[in-house]
Amino acid sequence: MAIVAKKIQSAKLEAIAATKAVFKDYKGFIFADYRGLTVENITDLRRKLNEKNAKLKVVKNTYARVVFDEMKIENVAEYLTGPTAIALTAEDANEVAKILFDFAKDVPGLQVKGACIETEVYDAAKIEAFSKLPGKKQLLAMIASTINAPVQKLAATLLAYVEKKQAEEKAGSSAPKAEAAPKAEAAPESAKAEAEPAAEKSAASAEEAKPVVSADAPVAAAENTAAPAESAEAAKPEEPAKAE
Repeated sequence: MAIVAKKIQSAKLEAIAATKAVFKDYKGFIFADYRGLTVENITDLRRKLNEKNAKLKVVKNTYARVVFDEMKIENVAEYLTGPTAIALTAEDANEVAKILFDFAKDVPGLQVKGACIETEVYDAAKIEAFSKLPGKKQLLAMIASTINAPVQKLAATLLAYVEKKQAEEKAGSSAPKAEAAPKAEAAPESAKAEAEPAAEKSAASAEEAKPVVSADAPVAAAENTAAPAESAEAAKPEEPAKAE
């Protein structure tokens, strides 16, 4: 009996170690009751999970409890009762959960009980809500489109500006060139050049109009002035001689 007990104990330890070796490579564990599934249903479900790099494992609840305890994952014992299948996923746990819930709609025999995602425990309602979130790839695509939208708008604006400038330059080169207008400063210079000869001409005309006065004119004027004086003296009557 002791030998048989040792063998059973050894088999359990090996099974627990094998289970732990499988679980350690995953971060998400989704627990489901599979008692209503047929072998065909389980095969179909495993195929769909494999497309997301996930696995479906059926492990004894006692072994699973020991493994989770050794992995420091608590509060999952309540989900390890009855026929339990565990979906294992390393990433995109929400997408794996969605596969399980979608499958349960077609095959009511599958019932999702809860989950543990990166050491956080989810009940059935919470994991269902989690399954409706977009996956990592979808989120990255959404973020990329949000970031690229302003860049694309800016690029389109710049391209339109460049095309407009090119069109304007092309139109300018094909049109005949207009004669350059005279500089604003040239007009005053030209007016000044025309005004100077006119002023000189006016001055010359004024000089010609002045009477010519000879050098002898002052002498003649003086003589004319002296003549009346002499006439006045001649005309003055002589004073009568005083009687002696």
